[in-house]
Amino acid sequence: MLPYIHIGIHFVMNVFGRLIPVGPCDVPTFGLMLWVATVSGAVVMHWSFRRARVEADALGIVALTVVAGIVGAKLWHVLDSPAEFQADGWSVLWSTGGFAWFGGLVAGIIALLVQGRQAGLKGLRMLDLAAPAAAVGYAIGRIGCLTSGDGDYGIPTTLPWGMGFPDGIDPTPPGVRVHPTPLYELIVGLGIGWWLWWRGGKNRPTGAIVGEYLLLSGVARFLVEFIRRNPAVILGLSNAQLASLGSVVAGLVLMWIAVRRTTPAPKEPVEMAKAA
Repeated sequence: MLPYIHIGIHFVMNVFGRLIPVGPCDVPTFGLMLWVATVSGAVVMHWSFRRARVEADALGIVALTVVAGIVGAKLWHVLDSPAEFQADGWSVLWSTGGFAWFGGLVAGIIALLVQGRQAGLKGLRMLDLAAPAAAVGYAIGRIGCLTSGDGDYGIPTTLPWGMGFPDGIDPTPPGVRVHPTPLYELIVGLGIGWWLWWRGGKNRPTGAIVGEYLLLSGVARFLVEFIRRNPAVILGLSNAQLASLGSVVAGLVLMWIAVRRTTPAPKEPVEMAKAA
């Protein structure tokens, strides 16, 4: 497994991101931060597994989920931006920009469900354990969007912390300062990750933690879109906001189901075997 993970990380770091000189080498900023986000998510996932007494390869699970998320994010971007696909063709699939949050979320969830089944964990239980890692990994990955200047920032602002990206992948006009929305998402994402980790240490019914993740992350993405440069499509809302509403609804449904459970989350076979 580890050789394949190494090859995947090497590919990601050399394909995605703006290059910065580090000694004799050029390091792609987005790829570097994606690697840091993957490692951070793997550490948090490992802690979740250890606390739940689950024997599973956290690094392998997170690495494969990240790859699935990248593919899903690119494919959703193509579906979301048909004009760009018509203009540039299949090259948009390996360009340095164009990663849709919702596509990555859906593909990542599917990857986790498949791997959870292989590890002997039920679907919602696996998602509960992965939720804090997902929040932390997403938050740290946003630093890569900021450093590469991929256009995932906000509208112009006069606030003192506004930033300009004249040399970014998607540059801002000279002298224009914009909202550094990736930094906002970093702060909020780490807060969500801490909250989910704290909640995961208590007796919660299956599905409650991932429900809270979908709710909180959906609300956060919905709100930040008001100051991002994405165009409105329906009722003044962007595609990302519509997808965020779907995430919020799904989270509320899972939380509603969870509170109707009268017993804590049942232990999985691998957990019972470990306890024995």
